[in-house]
Amino acid sequence: MPELPEVQTTVDGLNKTVRRRKILDVSTTYNSRFYKDKEDIKNPEFFKIFKRKVKGRKILKAERRAKNILIHLSNDYTILVHMKMTGHFVYDRPNYPYTRLDFKLDNGRHLLLSDMRKFAKVTCLKTSELKESLHLKHLGPEPLDKNFVFKKFKAQILKRPKGRIKQVLMDQSLISGIGNIYADEILWRAGVHPLSQPVKIPEKIFRAIFKAIKEILRKGIALGGDSMDDYRNIKGEKGGFQNSHRAYQKHQRKCLKRGCEGVLEKIRVGGRGTHFCPVHQKLY
Repeated sequence: MPELPEVQTTVDGLNKTVRRRKILDVSTTYNSRFYKDKEDIKNPEFFKIFKRKVKGRKILKAERRAKNILIHLSNDYTILVHMKMTGHFVYDRPNYPYTRLDFKLDNGRHLLLSDMRKFAKVTCLKTSELKESLHLKHLGPEPLDKNFVFKKFKAQILKRPKGRIKQVLMDQSLISGIGNIYADEILWRAGVHPLSQPVKIPEKIFRAIFKAIKEILRKGIALGGDSMDDYRNIKGEKGGFQNSHRAYQKHQRKCLKRGCEGVLEKIRVGGRGTHFCPVHQKLY
């Protein structure tokens, strides 16, 4: 599932390609009886409403909130997209595979949402109501925000004092945007076992985790996201973070930390495959 760096890479791509473009028309192949009465374009009745709201409107800009893409329109409505497991936007790529949503733009180009497994969420809300919507109001602070300082980070993590640190980092109500891949990489860099309890983690190690969050997420953005699975950028190209993994999917391989003789292992934490070094990642 795309995490903060992949969503930010997509948002940056949208702002470079479709900002100030007018939506002339929109079509979808999503259609699911399981979404009846829901405000999602997979519900055909809601898609009719969605189409009326977006057709003829100009795209002002795109933003990110956690793992959500927010496309602000000129009529004070916002298209909210969560790409889920296999969704990604591409621009000007005719006949792109698994296209489920097609925005025709005023420059003759198309913005497409590809979604092989059809899990992506797309809806439309009043921009003024976004923050208090069911989609966003539960979300924790943004880890790359300048106001997200160490004191705030520690306070958020200690809301789950006896949780497992891997799950706590991925709890979107505590910190927004971190998922399975980046949590593994953050804990590897900080030298913390994924089953550690926050209440037992020393101050020095807390600071190491905080620093690793900033560094790993920024690196993910700089490398254009992680394309080990389905994610692609706005051009339909792979990102590069998967080539920098030190933990994720590296089980049974020698640890790459300098001076460490460990061999990475894989366990399940909260139902998610979790990769770590049993030597330099300490259990607290």
